Amino acid sequence: MQTIVTDSAEEAAKILNSGGVVAFPTETVYGLGAGIYCADAIRQVFCAKGRPGDNPLIVHIYSIEQLGDVAGDINSGAQKLIEQFFPGPLTLVLKKNPQIPDSVTAGLDTVGVRCPLNPVAREFLRRCSGPVAAPSANLSGLPSATRWETVYGDLHGKIDCVLRGEPSSIGLESTIIDCSGSVPTLLRAGAITLEQLRAVLPEIRLNVPAADEEKVPKCPGLKYPHYAPKATVLLCEGNEKIIVGPSSGYIGLSKPPEGALVVKVCSNLEEYGRELFSFFRRCDAEGIKVIYCELPSNKGIGRAIRDRLLRASGKD
Repeated sequence: MQTIVTDSAEEAAKILNSGGVVAFPTETVYGLGAGIYCADAIRQVFCAKGRPGDNPLIVHIYSIEQLGDVAGDINSGAQKLIEQFFPGPLTLVLKKNPQIPDSVTAGLDTVGVRCPLNPVAREFLRRCSGPVAAPSANLSGLPSATRWETVYGDLHGKIDCVLRGEPSSIGLESTIIDCSGSVPTLLRAGAITLEQLRAVLPEIRLNVPAADEEKVPKCPGLKYPHYAPKATVLLCEGNEKIIVGPSSGYIGLSKPPEGALVVKVCSNLEEYGRELFSFFRRCDAEGIKVIYCELPSNKGIGRAIRDRLLRASGKD
């Protein structure tokens, strides 16, 4: 298969509308899109990524008016979050419209819905013939792609098209809130923080996974290993003295340890989140064997960065 790279949202949408699979930029990470009613394209998404079939996909829409095509019930709490944060880096898990295929939702009666803010994504989705199911555009288990070049490196020859855009402005996957039950629950931390969410819905609670974690999770990122580079990820505190071995890298907010070959010192947490996955990819490309990552506080966007670091290190 030849993978087309294009700057045209119109061309990319035509490919998707014809049954193709298209990677496209969003403010969080790049997504890998297929029309929700195109069974062959949905299968191709799972096949190209090497994604387990019991890992549900997030449905992307360009307009709030499309919500009725995806969700069957929108309660008052969900409506408040939609009014405050759509479009943006937020996914809501809602009771699904019965017409949504089980292949999209892994057989669940719920569906994750997101309306991206990125203008290229919005133009692309506007030109698509319906809502688009899209996980992150990378091989399953690897760090998510925040640049089109990374998408192409992972998936060329496996998908139909890459819609080229700027690097992702946030760099972390969307915040996910489960609004399908009686109490809204934070399933995955992201750029929209718990503090911001509770300012709108004070009753939002944190997800507490059961000892025997759900066989089919309600959203991506809860069950399978995620975000890990080929290098070993070791976590450290900002004031911790580290003696690095050969072929080591470091990313964080504090002064790096002496001897690290590849270094990224971030000026704030937003930059840390934006650069994390790209840094992982750079370290792998340069043959780094161990990456030291400063563990931020569990406040604000630090919660999302901690989540990704813990999962990448195998300590989630």
